[in-house]
Amino acid sequence: MDITTAEAERENLKYYPVFWDIAGKKCVVIGGGEVAARKVARLLDCGAKVCVISPDLVPELADLTREQRISHIPSEYNGRGMEGAVLVIGATDDEQTNAAISQDAKIKGIPVNIVDDPQKCDFILPSLVERGDLTIACGTGGNSPALARHLREELEAIYGEEYAILIKILGQLRAKMEKNAGVGKVWFDQLMAAGLLTAIRQKQADRVKKIIRDITGEEVQLD
Repeated sequence: MDITTAEAERENLKYYPVFWDIAGKKCVVIGGGEVAARKVARLLDCGAKVCVISPDLVPELADLTREQRISHIPSEYNGRGMEGAVLVIGATDDEQTNAAISQDAKIKGIPVNIVDDPQKCDFILPSLVERGDLTIACGTGGNSPALARHLREELEAIYGEEYAILIKILGQLRAKMEKNAGVGKVWFDQLMAAGLLTAIRQKQADRVKKIIRDITGEEVQLD
């Protein structure tokens, strides 16, 4: 495959959206600045075992190292440290280093993300709206992070914290809904039509429980 063909394929690339369980798995972040710190925080939220490669660390990362929440290799990137990783994130401000990170990860068969450089990435990170266990991801195929952020802000205004409670309730009802063929969608439609979301939004706990009890016969925990 020549370079022109490879570049054309990258331009026509369609990303495969996926939610990935990385709990307990090694993830490597190369870079010790503020951008790296944000990537590390997200990985820790997902339960990953994070290794940071960088000669220097911002205070947030230094604190995580002292607390033994992350491991730290205090050196410039030299091609080592990726062994056993399920993903690599390059967050340095040096283009040559980022290019080397991308190439090395691809040779090792490890998915790699280079911050702000989709041409060097196997995967890109979407802009997220999170409400409890509800996650809404916005992506633009790497074409416009600004638009992704704008859409995230619009979605944050539409989907408030009441959705965190709603998803928790639905999680409690899921087992019984699955045991009764066809009842899941019927219950969901009836719950929403009865104003469950409005009652949650208005913090009317007794009304919330009554709606659920009247429709499903179930008792749920709200906190």
